[in-house]
Amino acid sequence: MAITAVRIDGRLVHGQVANLWTPSLGVSRIMVVDNKVSENAIEKSGLRMATPAGTKLSVLSVDTAAEHILAGRYDSQKLFLVVKKPETLLELLEKGVELPEINVGNMSQTDETKHVNKSINVTDHDIDIFKQISAKGVSITNRMVPGDKVNDFMSLIKEL
Repeated sequence: MAITAVRIDGRLVHGQVANLWTPSLGVSRIMVVDNKVSENAIEKSGLRMATPAGTKLSVLSVDTAAEHILAGRYDSQKLFLVVKKPETLLELLEKGVELPEINVGNMSQTDETKHVNKSINVTDHDIDIFKQISAKGVSITNRMVPGDKVNDFMSLIKEL
């Protein structure tokens, strides 16, 4: 499988993803999957600037990402999939994309969210989506940076 790692991070490509996760995972390509960002030239330009030298970047819609992954376009690469929200991953799963463990890194606080830990805030909708992903047999964990202890994410949201 081309997908080496999957991370939910509302900031997409930034310091932790670029400088810690990418080299730690040894990936050759970061794939940002987001329908809105894939249509925004300014956001895509910012993501390109944040991507480490020597690492390829794709910024794709859910449909295009699923099509390319399922067609084997990245089979010779080590791919790091980064999304803002869990529903993007559920859509990929429903299109037939197999995902390894999902790492929940950063989900920002809003008026509608419940606090999980210092970097993760979820809505009731998010919790429902995480439950659906987990029911498909995909392990969901949490750690901010590679050296952190791995936490079982579903146990973190069980009481919410």
